[in-house]
Amino acid sequence: MTIVDVLSALSGGMVGLVLGLLGGGGSIIAVPLLLYVVGVPSAHMAIGTSAVAVSLSALSSLFAQARQGLVKWPCGMVFTGFGLLGTVLGANLALRLPGEKLIPLFGLLMVLVGVLMLLKKNAGGDPGVRLTRQTARHMLPWLAGTGLAVGSLAGFFGIGGGFLIVPALLFATGMPMRNAAATSLAAIAAFGAATAITYTVAGEVDWRIVVFFIAGGVAGAMVGNRMGVNTKILQPLFGALVIATGIYVALRSMGVIA
Repeated sequence: MTIVDVLSALSGGMVGLVLGLLGGGGSIIAVPLLLYVVGVPSAHMAIGTSAVAVSLSALSSLFAQARQGLVKWPCGMVFTGFGLLGTVLGANLALRLPGEKLIPLFGLLMVLVGVLMLLKKNAGGDPGVRLTRQTARHMLPWLAGTGLAVGSLAGFFGIGGGFLIVPALLFATGMPMRNAAATSLAAIAAFGAATAITYTVAGEVDWRIVVFFIAGGVAGAMVGNRMGVNTKILQPLFGALVIATGIYVALRSMGVIA
């Protein structure tokens, strides 16, 4: 085992801990950890490698949420279907751009996600909302449009996009926050898989790092799930950390700070 293996496991553990404590949001810090802690040599490889881990983590969580009946499958499948088109387009566009141009943009996205985390509220919503022939006239255009937009961002930056997907589902359907968070896992798993496949074909995934990163993530999630920390306190703190990290990533990539 090398120092890179240890750092990969520790970084995965940090992402898993956040996922266990908050139920989402950890993937946004995966790319900076891979770049600045693990020492992955390029932005493209960091994005591709994190996409694999994000997809597998979301898939494992999806099964648990589905067993509880929280996933709104018709809404999720429409959103995910259109989102996958955007994911493929976004990932291919990102691969055409130099890595040094991607990092400052990723930093700005982190700031946006951090702000969304600070603004996130436990919306009530309608637990009985369904995609039917009657509701499709209103819901279908919004599910398709927001899915395409969020999928494009997820593919471009190699993130799960949970903190973008959840507000989009709330806006498009009016479902409760709990259902939106569970349904978002289907999209996160699919978006991550599409991004990972695109980057794998391009040779931009380090599979050894993936193994240790995921192993650390599983352990971190187990710890986070058992800690029972008040998310109403923790989420704003993590949101502020994401904003600060995003600013750091953007300024460092532009050479403003070392």
